[in-house]
Amino acid sequence: MTGLITHIKTLVNTRTEALLLRGAALANLPSLDDAWLVVDGERIAAYGPMSALPYKAADFAWHREAHGRLVLPAWCDSHTHIVFAGSREDEFVDKIRGLSYADIAAKGGGILNSAAKLGATSEEELFQQSWQRLQEVMRLGTGAIEIKSGYGLTVESELKMLRVIRRLKETAPIPIKATFLGAHAFPPEYRNDHEGYIRLVVEEMLPRVAAEGLADYTDVFCEEGFFTPAETERICLAGKALGLKPRIHANQLNVSGGVQAGVHVGAVSVDHLESMDEPAIKCLAASSTIGTLLPAAAFFLRMAFQPARRLIDEGCAIALATDYNPGSAPSGNMNLVVAMACIQMKMLPAEAINAATVNGAHALELADEVGSITPGKRANLILTKPVPSLNYLPYAFGGNHIEAVLAGGRWLNSI
Repeated sequence: MTGLITHIKTLVNTRTEALLLRGAALANLPSLDDAWLVVDGERIAAYGPMSALPYKAADFAWHREAHGRLVLPAWCDSHTHIVFAGSREDEFVDKIRGLSYADIAAKGGGILNSAAKLGATSEEELFQQSWQRLQEVMRLGTGAIEIKSGYGLTVESELKMLRVIRRLKETAPIPIKATFLGAHAFPPEYRNDHEGYIRLVVEEMLPRVAAEGLADYTDVFCEEGFFTPAETERICLAGKALGLKPRIHANQLNVSGGVQAGVHVGAVSVDHLESMDEPAIKCLAASSTIGTLLPAAAFFLRMAFQPARRLIDEGCAIALATDYNPGSAPSGNMNLVVAMACIQMKMLPAEAINAATVNGAHALELADEVGSITPGKRANLILTKPVPSLNYLPYAFGGNHIEAVLAGGRWLNSI
């Protein structure tokens, strides 16, 4: 089915090729004013200026006027944990009362709380909860997403999570990447036997995950009190040997060595980066690894935000993602993430949009499919409401500026 969008106020992020952006290039956001765009099935077919529109609306199955509206590539959210069983608002109150992330974890909260809930939830119920969350974030403009396991912490529960992710992949109209995060925390029975749990991850979980084709990546929470850099590298290399590329939770709570560990094993991305020192920044800048910033987690945990300006100025390749999870970032709203990046991390709107689209696509290894307005790519698009300018989107952070989202060739929202 073909479609035509006309009189687009600004068609944002128009590119012939979508290179990974660093430094000053991150602020370059090519756009076309007063534009049209043609969709053929699930793909972008063509675009151009209204002054040279070669088509008639009657030639298309559907036609949408976009006077005063912007069209952007849908957001690419490269770090989420949306497959979980139930919320954790009681811990939210504990945080308000002054308990730290570590305090809550020490009393059986945090990841272990989610693991207990997940173990008691059927696979069908887990899918239904997760499908509702995925539909919500798609309506908020997410057009490609990564989803992690990590709330199972047993062989069967981790596999259950990954089977749910596989079912989401098969059901959703957007591309999904799956990540095995068995090394998210140590279960209570392994609290004093870290080596035993690492062997379980390496010798039993990873081979099962790979044999069943359930994941694209391996992830490890490299942090004080969780997995050391050496343990992180060991798990990542075991995953690589089975065809699973590494991603790493790095430097969230402390300067953990996670960035260097990630670069050393050739990680696609190192994510969080709230705590960065000079060696970590230099190491990331000199590598091909992407630093994925998760400002919603820093906001929710009342931590210092990631040093985005420093990372950009030093030449690091950065992306933005939500970290959607029940404990430290219970929101999948990429629009809010883009606004936080501008307001709290001093990123220019163009930089934040590029980090949330084209660089996010690179972090998902989907840059040939999504992340820019390019003929041949998926027509996963955001149509805004009438707005004064592109900069208005992060400026007016409290409002919903999305009128409709196109995903998989169909409109998810309507006027």
